[in-house]
Amino acid sequence: MVKKANKVKKMMLILSKATLDNVYACFILANGARMEGIESEIFFTFFGLEAIQKEKLDHLHIATVGNPAMHIPSIVGGLPGVEAMATKMMKSKIEELDIPPIGEFLEILTASGTKLWACKLAMDMFDLEDNDLIEDIDGVLTVGDFYERAEGEGTHVVFI
Repeated sequence: MVKKANKVKKMMLILSKATLDNVYACFILANGARMEGIESEIFFTFFGLEAIQKEKLDHLHIATVGNPAMHIPSIVGGLPGVEAMATKMMKSKIEELDIPPIGEFLEILTASGTKLWACKLAMDMFDLEDNDLIEDIDGVLTVGDFYERAEGEGTHVVFI
C-alpha cells in the first residue's frame, strides 16, 4: 500500500535578496499558496528587506553581474546601462503579463492573509527602524521566532 504524502499546510518563505527576479519568485509562491488555501509567510532578511522598505521597493533591479540565468558574460552585465536595460525589459514583460508592481503585490499578499516579517538582526545590521518599512508588515522577528512559527506538520521552509 502506498502511503500518501502529507499535505502542505504552510509555506514559510525566506527572502534574502531583493532583486526583481527573487522578489517576484517569492511573492508568486506566497500568492500561489494562498490561492490553494495554504498558509504563507515571508521572512525578509539581509538585502531582502529592501522589498519592504518604503523608499526602495519601487526601485528594485535585475542582477546582471554573476547571474548565470542572464546568459551574458559578467563583464558585459557590468557595463553602464545593461542592468537598467534588463530591469526595464523585465518590468515591461511583468506588466504585459498583468503581474502587479511590487507595492501592489504586497497589498494583495497581506489582503490574502500572507504574513510579512522583517528580520530583527538584519534590521539592526542596516540601522533600520519600523517606520522605514511598509505599514502592512506584521512585525519584526528573531530567527528563533521565525522557527517557532514554522513548527507543525505540513510546514515547508523555502530559502530564496
